[in-house]
Amino acid sequence: MLTDDAVLTEFRDAGALLEGHFILSSGNHSTAYLQCARVLMDAKRAERLCAALAGKIRAAGLADGIDLVVSPAMGGVVVGYEMGRQLGLPAIFFERVDGAFALRRGFRIEKGQRCIMVEDVVTTGLSSRECIEAAEAAGGTVVAAASLVDRSGGRAKLPVPFVPLIRLDIPIFPPDQIPASVKGIAAVKPGSRGLKV
Repeated sequence: MLTDDAVLTEFRDAGALLEGHFILSSGNHSTAYLQCARVLMDAKRAERLCAALAGKIRAAGLADGIDLVVSPAMGGVVVGYEMGRQLGLPAIFFERVDGAFALRRGFRIEKGQRCIMVEDVVTTGLSSRECIEAAEAAGGTVVAAASLVDRSGGRAKLPVPFVPLIRLDIPIFPPDQIPASVKGIAAVKPGSRGLKV
């Protein structure tokens, strides 16, 4: 098991814990951003982090009887693949098509397959909830969710048991409530939700 300090060290060492002014996928603003793609680009680091997350899922008693790992693209693709490897399960991902999650590339879910939804970072939980709904609409039964980071401090509400590797409480600000100290910093939008496919 990795301690929270060890997890944060992995992010810092990868240059993945960014500070400044960021516009999140939700449209909210923050002074910190976790760029999981930088952490996951190192296969050994991804393996360490996902092995620790798999250990937490097993310790919570949520790994038994799972058939499939499902993830939302883009952020969940690599972490979903590695979690599938760690749990010995196939892994598929949903992509946004006209703004809604859909299965492509020949992926499908057999009726009744028990799924775990895996994300890189959960902030509001919107993408996670949408992915869970899409998996269930495709015939699956989502029994648990997991992520490398829960940056909501535990406030994100998911309809299934949720296991993050680390839980952080990083403030977020609605667009109309950005503090003056943050407004003076040029905003960057690093997420992928607004990309056209």
